[in-house]
Amino acid sequence: MRSFIHISLLLLLRSLCSSARSPPSLSSCRLQSQFHLNRMHKAGDVVLGGLFQIHFFSVFPDLSFTSEPQQPTCNGFDILGFRQAQTMAFAIDEINRDSNLLSNVTLGYSLFDNCLNLAIGFRAALSLASGQEKQIVLDDVCDGSPPVLGIVGDSSSTSSIAISAVLGLYRVPMVSYFATCSCLSDRQKYPSFFRTIPSDAFQVRAMIQILRHFSWTWAGLLVSDDDYGLHAAQSFQSDLSLSGEGCLAYLEVLPWGNDEAELRRIVDVMKKSTARVVIVFAHQNHMINLMEEVVRQNVTGLQWLASEAWTAAAVLQTPHLMPYLGGTLGIAIRRGEIAGLREFLLKIRPELHHSYYGNSMVNQFWEFAFLCRFAPPSAGWVEAGGALCTGQENLADVETEFLDISNLRPEYNVYKAVYALAYALDNMLQCEPGRGPFRENSCATLETLEPWQLLYYLEKVNFTTPFGDQVSFDENGDALPIYDVMNWSWLPDGSTMVQTVGEVKRSAHKGEELTLNEDKIFWNFENQKPPRSACSDSCPPGTHMVRKKGKPVCCFDCIPCSAGKFSNTINSLECTNCPEDFWSSPQRDHCVSKKIEFLSYHEPLGICLTAASLLGTFCSAVVLVIFIYHRKTPLVRANNSELSFQLLVSLKLCFLCSLLFIGRPRLWTCQLRHAVFGISFVLCVSCILVKTMVVFAVFKASKPGGGASLKWFGVVQQRGTVLILTSVQAAICTAWLVSSSPASHKNTQYHNDKIVYECVIGSTAGFAVLLGYIGLLAILSFLIAFLVRNLPDNFNEAKLITFSMLIFCAVWVAFVPAYISSPGKYADAVEVFAILASSFGLLVALFGPKCYIILMRPEINTKKAIMGRGIES
Repeated sequence: MRSFIHISLLLLLRSLCSSARSPPSLSSCRLQSQFHLNRMHKAGDVVLGGLFQIHFFSVFPDLSFTSEPQQPTCNGFDILGFRQAQTMAFAIDEINRDSNLLSNVTLGYSLFDNCLNLAIGFRAALSLASGQEKQIVLDDVCDGSPPVLGIVGDSSSTSSIAISAVLGLYRVPMVSYFATCSCLSDRQKYPSFFRTIPSDAFQVRAMIQILRHFSWTWAGLLVSDDDYGLHAAQSFQSDLSLSGEGCLAYLEVLPWGNDEAELRRIVDVMKKSTARVVIVFAHQNHMINLMEEVVRQNVTGLQWLASEAWTAAAVLQTPHLMPYLGGTLGIAIRRGEIAGLREFLLKIRPELHHSYYGNSMVNQFWEFAFLCRFAPPSAGWVEAGGALCTGQENLADVETEFLDISNLRPEYNVYKAVYALAYALDNMLQCEPGRGPFRENSCATLETLEPWQLLYYLEKVNFTTPFGDQVSFDENGDALPIYDVMNWSWLPDGSTMVQTVGEVKRSAHKGEELTLNEDKIFWNFENQKPPRSACSDSCPPGTHMVRKKGKPVCCFDCIPCSAGKFSNTINSLECTNCPEDFWSSPQRDHCVSKKIEFLSYHEPLGICLTAASLLGTFCSAVVLVIFIYHRKTPLVRANNSELSFQLLVSLKLCFLCSLLFIGRPRLWTCQLRHAVFGISFVLCVSCILVKTMVVFAVFKASKPGGGASLKWFGVVQQRGTVLILTSVQAAICTAWLVSSSPASHKNTQYHNDKIVYECVIGSTAGFAVLLGYIGLLAILSFLIAFLVRNLPDNFNEAKLITFSMLIFCAVWVAFVPAYISSPGKYADAVEVFAILASSFGLLVALFGPKCYIILMRPEINTKKAIMGRGIES
């Protein structure tokens, strides 16, 4: 296995197997060059590798190639990165002391410094995989220290992408504790990559949940110009768009280095934007440069959301920056507790007797912590008063955050990564021969172990840390995600406190869940409340959103719902139609029952028409009583008393039938109103027609030879004629009701906000025939009466009939256009008015003069007076 890794990776590194300096007979090869890397090493039966950021900066020598290039040097000691490396050493030491885990197997480690540089990190990773021996003897057993079985690291997403792409070709396990790029979840590109930190995909969704929680729909996004920032921006835009709950006011890429012109432009964009929330996926060095420009332009009033890369950056938590960054909410790696770590750190001692002590991480830390140098010191150090390190200094006497284990976050991920590899290796060694997962049910052994075999067990690892967190990997190599939500508090004394105010986690049962303790959150605003950040105000109920042209979807106008529609939620995308019998309220935020309209007994118009109908009925009854009481008088006898009585009764029916047109239309009233109206008026007009015909017969009889005409107009004939004419109308009404009966109808066409109850006539032809038959009888009566208007009686009833029919016809001719043009209840009112007007016209025209004579001029109620003889004017 070791020879396979040696040969493959040496070829990949363009490290040549050469025998130029050895006779061809010797089977050996040497590394073309060896990297001088900062390192920590401990031997063991199995060695795990580690990549950590021990220095902030790296300096590469001049590459003129006139001489052999020098090795790069690293500057700016990162004490927290060194603590992470020591956490790995502690975890391995703890595992070696655990008799229940990897018993009889001693773990070792080989840890390298990546100096926050891709090239150096890549060199370190390949050195771990290929070994560091200068010369390898290729005999039956490959000599040299064994290459690592797995690597813990790298801290950078960019470095992890490059390193994992290569190590993945040889299935060398790599478990990162800080690389969050969602792209690393691609199993096709990075088949051997795992991580104990959630990916940016989950971090992005956590950010969106925070935005949703505080109703922040309008935010700016700043990202670093690397894989970490650019992939985060891509995921954020995609997920935010899918959620439909917000949009970005701007997206800017922070430059590497202190590009003042570009930073000035970016801060100017932030200053002019109406977005009050700024989300930053970047590293702390980007934030340092950005905040210098923010302070220069004095941009305040912003709510910052920090990614895990700078949430805990102490360099930003200064009195100079807190007026601007106070109240920041950030996503932070899960904090854990590691028992015994501080005691382990206190036992660290420098290496004084190894050839590579100049590259020893511990020695560099020692010089940094105690401000001393190991012998031999650099030139001028002692002369300048510098102290020499003895190795006996006491760490407990130094105030340094190196020993502060109260906020272990990346260290906790390192701890989990080491244990994940250890549990995978332990599970592999527990395999029973003949029951293994590999070919022919074989098991892997330390002597024949291939890296891909360890991957099989790493994918299935599942354990719980002493802190109580479960560790396992999904199909993409991602651990069960959980983040702490942090808040930067600016205390009255000017100090800063970063406290946990919630968490975001994903569980199998509840999915992704955000928990916040809002009472603990410090808001850096005068009102001590969350700011409002929206492109447009929320649309209240009764309105709906209409996107502003050329603007993001979060920028919209609130348009009131149109009549008949409503919205009862804020930010409604569209208004909803009210149900059929409902209409929108004036505020358009709910539906109310439509007003019901019909000709009612309770409204003034209905009351007036009802009163007129009853008045007409009463007058008809009074006239009938008068005529009955004076039935033996010449005037009553001369005007065909029986027909007069029938006519008065039919007029009462005409007045009363108008009441069927008032009130809420129902099926029976709709069927009866026109039938009763038609039959009543035909009965009335039939009586008038028969009276007219009797007058005509009298007129004919008054001429020579016309006496025979009277025999056709006896009492029986008069009754039969009225009955027959009325029966025709009854037959018309019956046919109409049977074929196409009138019915009650809810009409919503006249008024959208009203339901007009009306009677539909069912058959226009039936209604036309009914009216036409009445009109025909009326015209006949008018014509006959007109012909005999000059009858030489003093009281010629033909004149009264002519005048009454003239009124009757005028009313009903005017009725037709008025009825057609009147909507809803007004059509019923027009018909009632026509009935009443024509009925009053007949009553007054036919019986008014007679009642006047009977009651006021009884002296002329004699036969002589009626015949026109002996009457004084």
